[in-house]
Amino acid sequence: MQPKRSLIFGLIFLLTIGLCPTFLAQSSQPKKKIKDFGSSLKRLQWDPEKQTAVEVTTAAANVDVDDVIRINTTLVTSDVLVLDRQGHNVTGLTAEDFIVTEDGEPQKVSHFLLGDNPNVPRTIVLIIDYSGSQLPYIRTSVEAAKTLVDKLNPRDRMALVTDDVELIEDFTDDKKKLKKKLDSLVDKATRHGGFFGFKERQLGRSDQYSALMATLNEAFDDEDQRPIVVFQTDGDEAYRLRNPIVLPALPPDVAPEISAKAEQGLRDQLEELERLRKSFSLEDLYRTAEKSRATIYTVIPGFRYMGLTPEQQVAQFQVEEEARAAQLVSQLPAERRKAIQKFIGVRKKMMTPANMLFYSERNAKIQSALAMVATLTGGWTDFLEKPSQADEIYSRIFSDINQRYIVGYYPTNKEFDGKRRKIRIEVRGHPDYQISGRKSYYAPGPNNR
Repeated sequence: MQPKRSLIFGLIFLLTIGLCPTFLAQSSQPKKKIKDFGSSLKRLQWDPEKQTAVEVTTAAANVDVDDVIRINTTLVTSDVLVLDRQGHNVTGLTAEDFIVTEDGEPQKVSHFLLGDNPNVPRTIVLIIDYSGSQLPYIRTSVEAAKTLVDKLNPRDRMALVTDDVELIEDFTDDKKKLKKKLDSLVDKATRHGGFFGFKERQLGRSDQYSALMATLNEAFDDEDQRPIVVFQTDGDEAYRLRNPIVLPALPPDVAPEISAKAEQGLRDQLEELERLRKSFSLEDLYRTAEKSRATIYTVIPGFRYMGLTPEQQVAQFQVEEEARAAQLVSQLPAERRKAIQKFIGVRKKMMTPANMLFYSERNAKIQSALAMVATLTGGWTDFLEKPSQADEIYSRIFSDINQRYIVGYYPTNKEFDGKRRKIRIEVRGHPDYQISGRKSYYAPGPNNR
């Protein structure tokens, strides 16, 4: 037993030496496979007193020694995007151009690389929502995601996760395999019929936040130098999280003749949601995102509502309603169009200005929650209002990844206290520059010493 312990500590010593300035000279060994994806969610339990999710572990769990050895480094890194007043990328900066502070204390930039450095492998997870609400976008979104696959560098690895909390493809550099799995989502979401051997349509479960939580907890490890998540969803799982920011409710203008039926339907819906309630809140997810080193890019299929005035929201809602109605009619066979057009007419009458504002404000809240996930990690959010925009958005994400600076430092605060620390990054002599990057991180806890 003693020789094995000596070997392990010897390896830790050698690897710790290698984590200094040459930290990014990572070996090209295949990335370790993800085991039992989604298992971290099963260990989460809601604590009603603390109003937070807590992790429940079993002492009897059989854990491989390879799974418990962790090589920790105090190096803090941030992928930084620098824009000038006109919104153009600022290139040609060096380590000396950056001023970094942590909780107000100056830090020395000891680690600096360009985002397009081919020797810096990226580990990218694409979380793709293929639930019913995403049907208008799924085909073009998958085609656009293939352009993301085509842009991968030889040392990059990519994994695919769905809103079923399913890892449909583990990290790989096999572009053909990734594209084949993406195509399988289109096939499942768009096929019809269940007779004579044809399979019925299969759609995602809308567990998008759960998929992101599992990804942040399970997909990345200390060896991942640039963990990146592309999170494409409309975020309607927000209804089922703890302390939800939105709950089903009746709009202000409900016709008297249907009010009783509508109220009963609302009670049934609330009861069903309580049964399906998750074990974590948005705040729990935000903390997990801050603790991770991943940069998240959120892509929201649908029209933008957040940041608009009430008048603009109502106008946007009208446009979206008409677009969805036209698309729904066009996808149905001629014999069914008359019935659906009647339903659309009834819905249109229900959409008074007050009701449209009610739904618009709800949409804005859900979108703002999604955008916050990206903001906390130094990423950004974009809106896929038309399927034709998908290729442009995915191309912009990859361009952003390449144009960032990787800035790192060893914090002067050496305490392993598990506390949140604020990061501020500036460009020397240019207070007018806009800096996008991680604004905070959590220090290692006492158990990580």
